Amino acid sequence: MSKITHKTPEAENAQEEVMVPLQRRSFLRYSGAGLALTGLVLAGCDDDRLNDIFKKVDRRSGLVNVGSGDFGILNYAYALEQLEAAYYAKVLQNQYYLNATKAERIILKDLADHERIHAQFLKAAIKAAGGMPIKDLTPDFSSVDFANRASVLGTAKAFEDLGVSAYNGAGKLISNPAHLTIAGKIVSVEARHAALIRDLIQFGTFVGPDVVDPSNGLEKSKSPAEVAAVANTFLVEGSKIDVSNLPKD
Repeated sequence: MSKITHKTPEAENAQEEVMVPLQRRSFLRYSGAGLALTGLVLAGCDDDRLNDIFKKVDRRSGLVNVGSGDFGILNYAYALEQLEAAYYAKVLQNQYYLNATKAERIILKDLADHERIHAQFLKAAIKAAGGMPIKDLTPDFSSVDFANRASVLGTAKAFEDLGVSAYNGAGKLISNPAHLTIAGKIVSVEARHAALIRDLIQFGTFVGPDVVDPSNGLEKSKSPAEVAAVANTFLVEGSKIDVSNLPKD
């Protein structure tokens, strides 16, 4: 995987179009990705869960069962990354929203690249460790007005906040340190995405009490069941996910 970089006059000039200076940044460093993947393979090869059977689709319910154990959690994360990647790809396909600034276009392009790579990386990691990735999911973005800034950014905010809370909620359920390393590398980037989208909507809201507990300063988390209930509203029938076999608290 190649690093995503943008160092162009256009990017530098675009900074002037937002309320506060936005220095061009590289949200994601993949220098450790190969090491994490190697660790996943080595650790996973001794894991009895390599022999787990992961259902692609539960024939009775029509739901996509993500599986069980650590591989199930990785598939759960893969499902969410698929959804985010598909969303930002749709934003770009529609030429962003009306009157999107240069800075906003560059930011959304970065986020689209990150989410696509996250999805590809998780799929490769699951395969490399002997697991079975779930099928490609089909999204349903019919509720989004892709020409409207508030609709596009509001949905992006919902996805990014959901992703962070999902990784935080699932982290304690992971048993293999190599898998936890992967999740930690991705959730830190998702949190950067969430903070940036929130500030694009309303400056200074990146630590709102709806996502950060004001009593302790810690990010709030959601269980897989809570996350799936929201994610499934953006997936068509036959692509909605079933997380019932994931580890419990």
